[in-house]
Amino acid sequence: MVFIHLRINHLLGLLSLLKKFKSTSNPELRILLLGLDNAGKTTILKKLASEDVTHITPTQGFNIKSVQSPGFKLNVWDIGGQRKIRPYWRNYFENTDVLIYVIDSADKKRFAETSVELNELLNEEKLMGVPLLIYANKQDLINAVSA
Repeated sequence: MVFIHLRINHLLGLLSLLKKFKSTSNPELRILLLGLDNAGKTTILKKLASEDVTHITPTQGFNIKSVQSPGFKLNVWDIGGQRKIRPYWRNYFENTDVLIYVIDSADKKRFAETSVELNELLNEEKLMGVPLLIYANKQDLINAVSA
């Protein structure tokens, strides 16, 4: 995996970063959004798609959205992060161009759990060579740990 460590202050910054990964021969990127439940993956997906985020429910399975941006298209796969769903994450690794791992930076009690899951992803053969962005979400909360 290629590691990316950046502070992204808004989703437009995320879009401009993702543009750098597109190839000129294939203007589509398959993005996999993973992280523990309640990390904010679906909110990020909906914000990327310019959708309303006032009513978000836990993902029971997965969500897929195609987001058009000038010059390229993002096919974003948001996979649920509940413990019972995590063993199925590996079913979505194939053909992933970029992995975004979302962490709830305000939920300190789950840092050890999210670290275990991230380490498992780092050892996945199908993800070798796939750029990884660790997204420290919920930075706006008072108890958030800074990225």
